[in-house]
Amino acid sequence: MYKNDKVIRRYSEPFKLKILDELTTGKLNKYQLGKAYGIAPTTINEWIRKYNRKDLMNTRITVKTKDEITRIKELQKEIEQLKKLLLKKDMDALVDESYLEVAAEQLGYKSVLELKKKLNIKP
Repeated sequence: MYKNDKVIRRYSEPFKLKILDELTTGKLNKYQLGKAYGIAPTTINEWIRKYNRKDLMNTRITVKTKDEITRIKELQKEIEQLKKLLLKKDMDALVDESYLEVAAEQLGYKSVLELKKKLNIKP
């Protein structure tokens, strides 16, 4: 056998799904399954991604300092406040548009656009 000769393995769909099913049962982990079937754990990770089985991926937990946790909480609060402000702005815009629709109707205009043109309001 030459130095550049590599064995390329192709696995069938049923085989891949069988490995993922065995991983789901939890009796063996990726490394144990890989050893039992001669498959690299990275190959099993590729199959997990391919079949969108995120429940089988490893969970990553990042340990942070108290300062980082405090900062993250502050940023989360700020995000929530900004979401509320954005929602309020959207609601205000809807109310304004509703007022214009009623005004246009009562003043006899065909549409809000026509009223805006008459009042020189940019659409």
